[in-house]
Amino acid sequence: MFEIIHQWATDSVDKPYGLWVAAGLMALESMIAPVPSEFVMPPLGAALAAGTQNFTWTTAILATSAGSLLGSLISYYMGYFGGKPLVMKVGRFLLVNEHHLDLTTAWFKKWGSLTVFVCRFIPVVRHLISIPAGIARMNLLKFCLYTVVGATLWNTLLLWAGFKLQEHIKDILKYRTAVDVSIAALLVIGVVAWFWLHLRKPKPQGFPVAAKDNP
Repeated sequence: MFEIIHQWATDSVDKPYGLWVAAGLMALESMIAPVPSEFVMPPLGAALAAGTQNFTWTTAILATSAGSLLGSLISYYMGYFGGKPLVMKVGRFLLVNEHHLDLTTAWFKKWGSLTVFVCRFIPVVRHLISIPAGIARMNLLKFCLYTVVGATLWNTLLLWAGFKLQEHIKDILKYRTAVDVSIAALLVIGVVAWFWLHLRKPKPQGFPVAAKDNP
């Protein structure tokens, strides 16, 4: 399936509608569909390096980020109105793994709304994180902000990788899992370190006891 998606993204990238195909795939990637962004964004970057006239850096980033936001909002409202039962009912046609959904929900409950941003960089859970945000009735404006910032950074990184490594994209995609895991590990370490440094409760300081005057 992944090879078919990659072939579709690669074949359409030079067409006038190629950017819209990429935006649609990124919308699916932000939903519960198993569409890897690593198969969608690098071909756009390679096309930019080759001098395509169909889109620019700006339009590529805007279109794919808009697609990511659209897909995330659909998942958010699935969680908001239908919860896990609706997600699993629809997701059974898209190979949704219930364990992965439960894991993502546990992440959200533990770390809060910040996971919407952080999980944009983490494989598997990036497809599902919008659902527990909807179930928890996360503030919509904050959800959109975290989603747009995280998705734009991730999409731009992949776009830049495709631009710089256009001749080696097929070789790089063979190692996408290892790259994803490495990035995820670094981000998790960074987030845990930030929480530990900034949110840990300071130990209460005892007040000095005044010495009693001797009679």
